[in-house]
Amino acid sequence: MAHNPLVSIVVPAHNAEATLARALDCLLDQEIADWEAIIVDDASTDSTPAIIAGYEHDARFRTLRSCAHSAAAARNSGIATARGHWLMFLDADDWVDASFLAKMLAALKTAPDAVAAYCGSRRVMPDGELTPSSLLTEVAIQPFETFARRCAICTHALLVDRETIVELGGFDVSLRTCEGWDLWQCIARLGKNWVMVDEPLAFYRTSPNALSRNSTQMLADAEIVIARGFSADPRVKHPASAHANGAIEANGGSASEALAWFALWNAASECGSGARSIDPQSLRALPVARKWAREIARVVFDGLMAGSLSVPAQLAARWDRFGGAITELIIGLGKVWDSSVAARRVQYHLEQMLLEADDLAAPRSLARTLGLRVDARNPTSTKLPEGTDQIYAHLIMDGQIEAVVQFGALGTVTTDHWIELILDVVPPERLSDSAEALLSTAERRSDPDSHFGKLARLAAEAQELVRSSAEPAERLAAPRRKPAADGHANDRTSFWNRHFATENHWNYASPYEQEKYQRQLEILPAGPIGRALELACAEGHFTRQLAPRVGHLTATDISAVAIGRAGARCSDQPNVEFGVLDFAADTLPGGMDLIVCSEVLYYLDDLAELRRVAKKLVEALAPGGSFISAHAFVLRDNLERTGFDWNTFGAQAISETLAATEGLVLEQSIQTELYRIDRFRRLSPSDVATEPVIDHVPIHAPIEIGVARKIVWGGARALRRDVARSERRQRIPVLMYHSVSDDGPAALARFRLTPAAFASQMTWLRANGFHAINSEQLEGCIANRQPFVGRPVLITFDDGFQNFDDHAWPILRKNDLTAEVFLVTDLMGESAWWDAEIGPPTPLMGAGTVRRLAGEGAFFGSHMATHRAIDGLSSSDLAAELLRSRMFIERWTGRPTTAFAAPFSVTDRRLGRLAKECGYRIGFGGRHGPAGLDCDLIDLPRIEIRGDRSLDDFVAIVEAVLK
Repeated sequence: MAHNPLVSIVVPAHNAEATLARALDCLLDQEIADWEAIIVDDASTDSTPAIIAGYEHDARFRTLRSCAHSAAAARNSGIATARGHWLMFLDADDWVDASFLAKMLAALKTAPDAVAAYCGSRRVMPDGELTPSSLLTEVAIQPFETFARRCAICTHALLVDRETIVELGGFDVSLRTCEGWDLWQCIARLGKNWVMVDEPLAFYRTSPNALSRNSTQMLADAEIVIARGFSADPRVKHPASAHANGAIEANGGSASEALAWFALWNAASECGSGARSIDPQSLRALPVARKWAREIARVVFDGLMAGSLSVPAQLAARWDRFGGAITELIIGLGKVWDSSVAARRVQYHLEQMLLEADDLAAPRSLARTLGLRVDARNPTSTKLPEGTDQIYAHLIMDGQIEAVVQFGALGTVTTDHWIELILDVVPPERLSDSAEALLSTAERRSDPDSHFGKLARLAAEAQELVRSSAEPAERLAAPRRKPAADGHANDRTSFWNRHFATENHWNYASPYEQEKYQRQLEILPAGPIGRALELACAEGHFTRQLAPRVGHLTATDISAVAIGRAGARCSDQPNVEFGVLDFAADTLPGGMDLIVCSEVLYYLDDLAELRRVAKKLVEALAPGGSFISAHAFVLRDNLERTGFDWNTFGAQAISETLAATEGLVLEQSIQTELYRIDRFRRLSPSDVATEPVIDHVPIHAPIEIGVARKIVWGGARALRRDVARSERRQRIPVLMYHSVSDDGPAALARFRLTPAAFASQMTWLRANGFHAINSEQLEGCIANRQPFVGRPVLITFDDGFQNFDDHAWPILRKNDLTAEVFLVTDLMGESAWWDAEIGPPTPLMGAGTVRRLAGEGAFFGSHMATHRAIDGLSSSDLAAELLRSRMFIERWTGRPTTAFAAPFSVTDRRLGRLAKECGYRIGFGGRHGPAGLDCDLIDLPRIEIRGDRSLDDFVAIVEAVLK
């Protein structure tokens, strides 16, 4: 009984005298011997039959004759006589590694249910050079969805189950090309596993006469294969249910997109070979979104390699052969997209790929990029070829690459420009003696055609545009001068006189204060009140309301300034007399029926002084007289309840101290979440204390921002002053927000928080001891490597939506936080056009709003002028946007603008240096994570806070930074 080999290898050969021996020899080299090779001579007229005959002494080689003039038909002939469990298809001009069978069979042994195993492959160019490995992991993950769209592996890079091939009928002989792709698609439709071997074990010889270089035929056949992939295929009798009706667009794009990707590769291949036969209209379905730009460039790069018969390291040097054609193709693609920015982005990506693979042995002048070597110790001026606006350079020292730099160039890169750049990127110790020589020759020249000359021209144009705009300029705020010391700056009287230097410092007429006054009047003892004493009467606002309720009122304050204003306010009250009195140090008038003391006892030095004052109060009261105290709850007394974040004791400690004072008893208390008003009574000898009446009441009055920002609602887990004393850290969270609104398109939910969700996050930050900083403060710490004190957080908002002012800013202020908003300056007062395809675009703040918010403590930076992703802008346009945006923000805010955030978080290698040259010192790009002292200031990371995440997620993100 004949032995059936483990693997049958089908080798179609037609006039393959130049390559066949290499293909057959690789089989003899295999580490596993259990195989048969079926060589199908397809009407060869050269010495191919003789070469085949030379191998027939090995019984594992069998020969068939065919006149099909078709690789597909020849393979089918071989399949019909094959006996192995597994099939391999090896073309006569290709070969595999000696370990191919062993490694592929080992992989299949680990997955008994697999229908095929595949490996990586490398192209072999006519000069023998090899391309990098090509291997798609997607085949192992979702084989059918992959093969429905693309030919993901080369013909000889797999072992496949023979019975499955026979059941499917083998290769489709009606296809001149793409027949392998078509068969792999049929196999994948069965829904069985494919096993990946992560090594390039297959080698594919690229030939100028290969059928794959016939783009017209390739596209015609690919269109058939892709159409089959997106519909039912009657050839597959038992498809997996998920694949019965074809591929699903949501799993990788539409059929038209798949054909456009294939057309792109063929178009690039045609350009590489010197032809220009593909209409850019066939590329219309390619995605224009910026996230696809690099992939489009990669496909073009791969097509160029195949078409030009070049490996990556050779492409840039051969630019003159295909550069014009490929640039024309990309420009045409931009016209199809109606986006020159998107096309330029692809061009930049492609040129970077070409130059990264090149050794720059000679200058490489591409369409927009000049690649060259520069002697780091002796640089010379570089004039830009026409159309070039960026440089990719190897800085050479001692014959070796010391650094690689890429930067935007607007004009000639002068010697001093190179020196400046070299000193910035090459460590001084590497330059040694050359550093001093470079420094001595470096001087910025005013050549109008140089990079800096043209940058200066753009700056002047931007300045003129800002100057001629209708928006008024905000004057730079004059620095506040501290009052001159008077020799008594630290005594209590001087302290209060400074407070009262500004009239109505506490906004006594606010609804919040007036509601508190009304409740103090409500708690007055019943019956007539003869003599009353008001301590710390301030400017007499409550005095005026209290006077009608008592017979005689003595109103006092430590500040003569305050007493003067109080006297004027109450000049029509005949029963009021005023006097300057330091109640902590001076003797209090006695025999009082009522003493009122509001919002001042926490200014005493400590509880010991409070106890002394309490005894004085008892002595000043007549027996049965009342003392009314109105004070706020302070977190220092109790972190677990709402309170003001002041560095002092508060209402709880004051009430407890007064209650513990001999001779005083609490009669009534009105308590809100923020403050309590207590009425104590001095006991007479015969009095018996009774249980006090406690009334819990809500606060109805609105709380103004100056008060609200000091409140921590629900208590605190940490106080700012405590963590400032105890914590130093190397990194902080920089939070990135976009929109705060209840409404908006569902597709943008990730970028939108509800006001309630944003409020809960800010409340959490406040309760956990965080304080907000701005980018300038962040820059200072990083530049000086100075550890961050306490728990700083930088809160940023991209785009400058109007809902920042409507919703986010009031919440921030209420929690004593601020934020930095990055503005799209050309669109102020308009709307976010970049989201228009998703839903109604969100309104943007106007310049007047920005001016007001800046005055209220918000900070602003640049989000460029137009919100176009910067990697598609020319270097000149990028510089113009950087300059114009900065200058407008400075005009609106009256403050220097030194920070930017890249739109869409997209950056490239030009941005950082160009931004610095345009006056920026700090930038936020696409990196995610906390900002640390070791970060690059011009490319700092941020943490995106998503609207589709919970408060617990937010807490976990921020707490992870603290660890």
